[in-house]
Amino acid sequence: MSFFHQISSRSQSLNSLLCVGLDPHLAELNLPESSTEEQRCEAAYDFCKRIIDATADHAVAYKPNAAFFEALGARLGCATLKRVVDSIPDGIPVLLDVKRGDIGSTAAAYAEACYDETDGIGAHGVTLSPLMGWDSVKPFVTGKYADKKGAFVLCKTSNPGSNDLLALSTESGGALFEKIAGLANEWSAKAASESPSSSSEPRLGLVVGATDPSALDAARRAAGQDVWILAPGVGAQGGDLGAACAAGLNDHGSGMLIPVSRGISRSPDPAAEAIKLKEGINSA
Repeated sequence: MSFFHQISSRSQSLNSLLCVGLDPHLAELNLPESSTEEQRCEAAYDFCKRIIDATADHAVAYKPNAAFFEALGARLGCATLKRVVDSIPDGIPVLLDVKRGDIGSTAAAYAEACYDETDGIGAHGVTLSPLMGWDSVKPFVTGKYADKKGAFVLCKTSNPGSNDLLALSTESGGALFEKIAGLANEWSAKAASESPSSSSEPRLGLVVGATDPSALDAARRAAGQDVWILAPGVGAQGGDLGAACAAGLNDHGSGMLIPVSRGISRSPDPAAEAIKLKEGINSA
């Protein structure tokens, strides 16, 4: 089953569009400055496992951010990320937030590190930067990964600085992020032609910040109805849930994942918070 087929099927079965972020900030682990790498990694695992156990019935997918695990220590940080991913129940897609972007053998090595279930992290999907073009995305969605993996490419991110580049006008008209949104379908079709698979689902989605509803609306129009959008920025970054859903959902009221990390991890009752968020998204 392809990555986006997993996303779509689980979203329908749970009646949910909630994606739960797993971001073990060192500041949230409540450890002394003298803590060892082992102590940091064990605390990070416990932090994530508590969230997973509390939210598994409501999360369409989990999104661990690789940076927070790498910051735990060079020796055990990535092993802890792998341990967390392995602890996620079977059938729940794992989107590894790594924002990779390179070409050739380097991109292929990144894909292997993210996807391999034995020696890599074992993720089902990744986040990618598309600014180096199709050949930087290709290794993640073709060849041996054509049937099972997928990626969300950065389109119009939730930070204010995204306007520095992604909102620039192009010669063909429209902003750069709108061009990227259109490429999601074009590159999915290209991947399918180069590496046919049994799935008709797109292989690429878009990352568009919930902090910019007008960009969400423009990206949805440029990408069409079938492309999934990951819309970070609700909660701590100030994105308006109702406005984001109105702008980014497709005509079926689906096609968009809302990732939330701190809003859940900082709650005294992560399960209740996940239910509240799921219901809030559904009623938006």
